[in-house]
Amino acid sequence: MSKQDYMNIAVQEPPLDYSFRSIHVIQDLTSEEPRRGLRPLRHSKSGKSLTQSLWLNNNVLNDLKDFSHVVSQLLEHPEKLAWIDLSFNDLTSIDPVLTTFFNLSVLYLHGNSIQRLGEVNKLAVLPRLRSLTLHGNPIEEEKGYR
Repeated sequence: MSKQDYMNIAVQEPPLDYSFRSIHVIQDLTSEEPRRGLRPLRHSKSGKSLTQSLWLNNNVLNDLKDFSHVVSQLLEHPEKLAWIDLSFNDLTSIDPVLTTFFNLSVLYLHGNSIQRLGEVNKLAVLPRLRSLTLHGNPIEEEKGYR
């Protein structure tokens, strides 16, 4: 499959959805089944998902240890990951691992426990980031949040 063919398929693929699974650690994704949506997920010959979207919202994650490793086990092209939903977890900071996904354009972090506004500066290296949600975090109370 050419890269262009992959891009055409991946853009249309439903997300790999692990929301509402009570996941405590990222490593649990390798043994957990993603939620089934209206459209079936497509996989490569190696069994990895062809999607560019990963939904981990409404779990109990407090860190992203081994995130890159696990994502590379789940996705055929982890470097093409464009949408990550980590909303409504227990994250207290923005893990630098998120800055390694240079195609990231949507990042949902609302409803977590991020306390320092300076954490957001880490994301400045993501050239395609267009949508970032942070509401519902303690940083809302910091002067200069908006």
